[in-house]
Amino acid sequence: MLNLDGRTAVVTGGASGIGAAVCTALQKEGVRVASLDLQPGGPADLTYECDVSDEASVAQAVAAAAADLGGVDYAFVNAGIAGMGSVLTMPMEEWDRVVAVNFRGAFMTLQHAARAIKATGRGGAIVVTASSAAIVADMGFVHYSMAKIGVSHMTRVAARELGPFGIRVNAIAPGPTRTPMFEGAEAIPDFADAVISRTPLGRLGEAEDIAEAVLALLALRWVTGQTLAADGGVTLAAGTDMPGLTGETLAQW
Repeated sequence: MLNLDGRTAVVTGGASGIGAAVCTALQKEGVRVASLDLQPGGPADLTYECDVSDEASVAQAVAAAAADLGGVDYAFVNAGIAGMGSVLTMPMEEWDRVVAVNFRGAFMTLQHAARAIKATGRGGAIVVTASSAAIVADMGFVHYSMAKIGVSHMTRVAARELGPFGIRVNAIAPGPTRTPMFEGAEAIPDFADAVISRTPLGRLGEAEDIAEAVLALLALRWVTGQTLAADGGVTLAAGTDMPGLTGETLAQW
């Protein structure tokens, strides 16, 4: 049976979406939670304004949360932003904007959270938000995809370095999930239906689905350095699939 015996957690991007769902799920397990977010609100016990693209802001927010919580046992490195652009036309300003938050910001948050967890001497666990875009080659998101690929490999390196301190590090790779970030894509005609048609479980993800997977990664004591795809199977699609091919039509062969 999985359980969380830690007492405290920090969550970036905890004001809404997946971050808020993870805050709520942690609280149900008796964990006191601090949210670090540019936006106010959310369900966390404590909230701190934090810009994850600014190292001083990250350092200050993590230190304040650790002091107020009495130490940090778990961290969910989740804050991120969306963006679109093509290989041929993307301005470097757009590349830098997305990478500064989704990759550089994730590293700075992981670093400061790991220091806070190490300081307790109790060990703990960190989960970083990657994406299904780090697994499949989604067009139009090259900067977002590369940032999330970087997050997945950063997780592996961090797991090796932090393991001797009793700190496990894993990543979660959500597929298309109903969150405020996804609203823009969902407004594109037929987009949601097209995604659902390629998803074996036949629906979009909900923030609570991802929260369940995050808590599992925080609790699994013999798992580290892994990226778990919580995507309903959308990344299982193959480019060689024949039109109309399903489990039922296969049975007719």
